[in-house]
Amino acid sequence: MPRLQIIALERPTRTDPNTFRYVLWADVPAARQRFFAQDGLVSAWLDALPADNTALASGAVTEIVGTIQIPPGAGLAQIKTFLQSRHAAFQDEITNNNLWVRYGTTFDGTTWVDAGVP
Repeated sequence: MPRLQIIALERPTRTDPNTFRYVLWADVPAARQRFFAQDGLVSAWLDALPADNTALASGAVTEIVGTIQIPPGAGLAQIKTFLQSRHAAFQDEITNNNLWVRYGTTFDGTTWVDAGVP
């Protein structure tokens, strides 16, 4: 389970006060963590703790960086609601879209052996 779910970052340009970058962290199902693992992976968030980066590198947690264009006059509550909605969609995508459902299924010329990652 990630320590945090949403982290606000910076404005990517000085000329656009309505665009911000953000990081989302999602929990990866245990059986699929090896596909997300990447030695040395660190967060785009410079203040991530060593434990956060270890979780990312091990594949226990995955990260996505995005941008949000804030409509003029939008309040902080609207921004937070958007980010929470985006995080829920990201977590749902990681949990429910199994790209490895048939991973490792083999055929030796005679017999098929079904496999997959739950």
